[in-house]
Amino acid sequence: MAEKKEVLVKMAVVGPVGTNCYIVHREGNSSCVVVDPGANGDRIADMIREDGLTLEAILLTHGHFDHFEGVPELTSELGGKVYILEQERELIADPMMNGSRGLMGHSTALEPECTVRDGERLTLAGMEFRVIHTPGHTAGGCCYYLEEEGFLFAGDTIFMESIGRTDLATGNMKEILASIREKILVLPDDTRILPGHGPVTDVGYERANNPYA
Repeated sequence: MAEKKEVLVKMAVVGPVGTNCYIVHREGNSSCVVVDPGANGDRIADMIREDGLTLEAILLTHGHFDHFEGVPELTSELGGKVYILEQERELIADPMMNGSRGLMGHSTALEPECTVRDGERLTLAGMEFRVIHTPGHTAGGCCYYLEEEGFLFAGDTIFMESIGRTDLATGNMKEILASIREKILVLPDDTRILPGHGPVTDVGYERANNPYA
């Protein structure tokens, strides 16, 4: 049996609030997946082209403006279907709920082509992402878990030694704590947490050091 190639992750920090956007592909596969292109779609497209890749899909962890505003520019250059949890469709389509109008003074919205469900497994660009619904930062927030490789794209649910805010539309403190304790910190200690903002961390470190654990 042929050895499975390594999954490579490249991060770009984009937009006015420093959102982590991830370009993910399996070594030897010419397709890639982008997680949370929050802005600077042209720069993300250039990074993909520089690596000789094509864009298969865009995965959104939730519907706040700073995680999707780069989508139109990126898809206009490279195509790619956009995925989001089905419970998040209302928020991403409403400029007040998604924060663009209230926080940035302009209105932006998106209607992703594809919706996903908790527990669904997506096979994209030669990788299998498991969808984990993690409500709390928003009602329809989710993580994308590459179980075999030990990568969790966590959006704004958990950060190094912190958690996402819950005072925006559909946020809920009780739900985010349950999501972290029951869905994230139960994963293997060496699972790399790739958050929506700030440094990369891992499950073992957060279980020991995150005050909300």
